[in-house]
Amino acid sequence: MLSVRGLRVRYGRSVAALHGVDLDVPSDGVLAVLGGNGAGKSTLLRAVSGTLRMHRGSVAGGEIRYQDRPIHRLDPAAIVRLGVVGVPEGRQIFARMTVEENLRAGGIGAPSAGQRAAARRRVLELFPVLADRAKQRAGLLSGGEQQMLAIGRALMSGPRLLLLDEPSLGLAPRMVERIGRIVREIHAQGTAVVLVEQNAMMALRVAERAVVFEVGRVALAGAAADLAASEDVRRLYLGGHAGPEKDVAAREDRAGRTLTRWRR
Repeated sequence: MLSVRGLRVRYGRSVAALHGVDLDVPSDGVLAVLGGNGAGKSTLLRAVSGTLRMHRGSVAGGEIRYQDRPIHRLDPAAIVRLGVVGVPEGRQIFARMTVEENLRAGGIGAPSAGQRAAARRRVLELFPVLADRAKQRAGLLSGGEQQMLAIGRALMSGPRLLLLDEPSLGLAPRMVERIGRIVREIHAQGTAVVLVEQNAMMALRVAERAVVFEVGRVALAGAAADLAASEDVRRLYLGGHAGPEKDVAAREDRAGRTLTRWRR
């Protein structure tokens, strides 16, 4: 569904954020994108969604193809019309509008009233609490409810590919698990998902495939189950058991060599 080849992104004239990134998103799966702060995960989503210019960024090289059509020069509205919709980090709901008004805003680009109605039914089936809070101002919702609203608003346009940027950020563990189940359900209903997450444990349970970003490059890539079982990935991203101090240093050195080898 989505193919990224040799993607290079910079901010301003001198700050290079992505360096020749290659990855694929299958039409029938969830791709998890992992990595630490500043690794380039959000930059990838901005490039795919066409919103780099809002952050003073630009595509400096390579290409992004959606259903074999180049989209890296299109504006955000055109990309949404093609079926690629993002949920930015930090939820970004319209706080002064009601829940219902937020959902209606998300459905503005839907081709017909019938499709908007079908999308609304789907959203309220996924998030029944939004029906209960329909007349409430969105800014008064809990953090978890705001995240549900942000995802629901994105689904109102009927996307084929959903880009989720840190949906578990700042949420309690129980809500994180719920968000993970919702991502799986969205995928089961026919929407491919790119899931950017720092919560690697949740992301690797949800996804079929995963990539690990390291300083603007893809350092590791493969089946999510394989990466979850990797000693290096567990040590660096899943909080694996450390052991004695010398053993920790040895593992960190081995993990660093592994990531360096993948970068080469």
